[in-house]
Amino acid sequence: MGDSLDRLHEAVLAARHRDPATSRTARLLHAGRGKVAKKLGEEAVEVVIDAMAGDRQAVVRESADLIYNLVVLWVSAGVSPEDVWAEMKRRERLLGIAEKLPKDFSDIEARRKVVALDQRRQRKRR
Repeated sequence: MGDSLDRLHEAVLAARHRDPATSRTARLLHAGRGKVAKKLGEEAVEVVIDAMAGDRQAVVRESADLIYNLVVLWVSAGVSPEDVWAEMKRRERLLGIAEKLPKDFSDIEARRKVVALDQRRQRKRR
């Protein structure tokens, strides 16, 4: 699977420089990270809907779309498959391959930074 994702990642990287009029991937990347993230979310929802409906073949097809859009998001965000594999190895050392890192995990590296909202965007409560 890693080889397939590596090849897909390389193909998406190459597509960044193609004409958006002829390349769906280039068009998606040129639309910006927000559009890429929205598309990834849509595909994730489609996988969930098909899984809940018990449609195995649709789950397979939509999962392929989900993985494609995930890799497009990686490229948009400057993430490589190696970055993700390194994080998975780190987690495996801590908890095992089949466990998700708990949200309250005390490892400082695992925590996200809290970023203050721009003052103009904050609403005042009355």
